[in-house]
Amino acid sequence: MEGSSFVSTHTDEVPPEAPHAADRLVVAVDGPSGSGKSSVCRAAAAALGAAYLDTGAMYRAATWYCLREEVDLGDPEAVAVAVAELPLTISTNPDHQVVTVGEADVTAAIREATISEKVSQVATNPEARAVLIAAQRRIIDRAGFIVAEGRDITTVVAPDAQVRVLLTASAEARLKRRGAQLGGTQDPEALRRQVLDRDTKDSAASNFTEAADGVAVLDSSDLSFEETVESLTSRVLLAQGARS
Repeated sequence: MEGSSFVSTHTDEVPPEAPHAADRLVVAVDGPSGSGKSSVCRAAAAALGAAYLDTGAMYRAATWYCLREEVDLGDPEAVAVAVAELPLTISTNPDHQVVTVGEADVTAAIREATISEKVSQVATNPEARAVLIAAQRRIIDRAGFIVAEGRDITTVVAPDAQVRVLLTASAEARLKRRGAQLGGTQDPEALRRQVLDRDTKDSAASNFTEAADGVAVLDSSDLSFEETVESLTSRVLLAQGARS
């Protein structure tokens, strides 16, 4: 299984030699909140034997760090400085996702509602985005075969990925899925803020609702989880076949 190593945002590391271009296959999956990006991509990566990168987790970890350090999220410069110092490590193993900030395991903490409601303030900060996008590109470059998902992954982070997909779903389906993820305990208005309002805020920094040229659309509104994973893996296998 590929993707068992850990990679850090730190730039003072000596990076391992990047895989030869002929041995690399990058799968980039974009899409709005609640479309199923994380769960679908993680399952697809596991099935394909690929590494997996959840770029959204990086923004969430940065938000957690800013809150812990009592950084004013309304101060763009302070946020940018904090993110530049972020001691983040994220696993690329789809079967064992771990996110740490310094010595703290924040894998569960970054999924809390407080983070979901505030992450847009970090995700829309241009300087913070630049730091995290650079880290994401390093992670992707070091991987031989990786499924990477997140906002603007198909257009900004990995525009040259061999497989680029916009995973989308209707607003109704997305709200239902996110509610199910939270065990049905979330207040409906808070849920709407997490999903639809966050999309509105984040769209100021990236376009993840319309497919760019060369990006395939996968609408999962009427598909089961298994069908969505199968559709994505089929696209990847076709790309592998075309390269062999």
